[in-house]
Amino acid sequence: MNNIAIDLLWLRPGKVGGTEFYIRNLLDGFLQLDRKFGFTLLVSEDNCASFEHYAKDERITLLKADIVSANIAGRILWQFFCQNRFLRKHGLRQCFIPVYCRPLFNGGIAYINTVHDLQAAHYPEYHPFHEIAYSRLCWWLDVRCSRKLIATTQYVKSDLLERYKIREDKVEVLNIPAMVNLDEIASFAEVSRKFNISDGEYYYTVAQMIPHKNLETLIKVMAELQKRQSSLPLRLLVSGISGNASESVAKLIKENQLEDVVTLTGFIKNEERNSLYRHCRAFLFPSIFEGFGMPPIEAMAFGATVITTDRTSIPEVTQGKANYVEDPFDVDAWIQTMDSPVKRNDEFDFSKYDRAYLAEKYMDFLQDNFKEG
Repeated sequence: MNNIAIDLLWLRPGKVGGTEFYIRNLLDGFLQLDRKFGFTLLVSEDNCASFEHYAKDERITLLKADIVSANIAGRILWQFFCQNRFLRKHGLRQCFIPVYCRPLFNGGIAYINTVHDLQAAHYPEYHPFHEIAYSRLCWWLDVRCSRKLIATTQYVKSDLLERYKIREDKVEVLNIPAMVNLDEIASFAEVSRKFNISDGEYYYTVAQMIPHKNLETLIKVMAELQKRQSSLPLRLLVSGISGNASESVAKLIKENQLEDVVTLTGFIKNEERNSLYRHCRAFLFPSIFEGFGMPPIEAMAFGATVITTDRTSIPEVTQGKANYVEDPFDVDAWIQTMDSPVKRNDEFDFSKYDRAYLAEKYMDFLQDNFKEG
């Protein structure tokens, strides 16, 4: 197989959410494979250091471009107009981009892109105009110019086919390697002291604070539990980075006097997150839109009972083994489900999201579609 470039210029460490988790897990999976391959990781001035350890494997090299990923506008312009020439200069003719962004033209390079979702098309009201315009341009370029596309779920593939009327064989469904390290877990004694919680006496969720994550409904659920003096735990922890719904969530907590009930932990270490997964009464995931959605899988891996919605890809990735609230905004429906959830984690096929298993599938796909000609 000829050397394949993997474009990582879009990655700002700790700033791009699940897409960073996706590519790092995939790269870790590639290292587990006992087969020949050649990858050149296209990195930037400010993310290069975070990928240097991969170059210890002789099958992987780093190629640093003279750009700064944190300068998003500069990176986009460089990618649009300079990337093809840069790759050709270094003898690279094939490039896998694990997100939707790409150059305006192929310029003698064969590209394969991953599309994680079409969120900005479904919820343009949650995005500034320039993000919507850029996303739509890149999606159009992906479907018209890229050799193949990878969709992370069947839902995303169906969305692409319906919206862009492309051939079904243009898009391959390859899941995200979503399995977590089950040994990477903090002492619950320490975590419980930090957040003032007890084993099995709190609810937990992980989500960025953006509108479609529907966190406001969970705040309303806790307010209603407090009003009813319910026997269900009156404690909710929310982990995740801030977003454009942060103010409305904080305001709703204050209005309902839930400051001692709802804790916004912000970003926390994986070890603490995993401990919170394992010891919660249930993991609540009220999102109304996901291209994939890793937190419910992670929670189930640590033994949590998961209560979520039946929207978009969520039933697909949870394999129908979670508890589903049909109306994501119905507070009573949430409380009713929380009162008597069913735990079916032992029926879940976690092997589908194993890093090495999916790395093998990705490798086969890239080799098949980057053959000469």
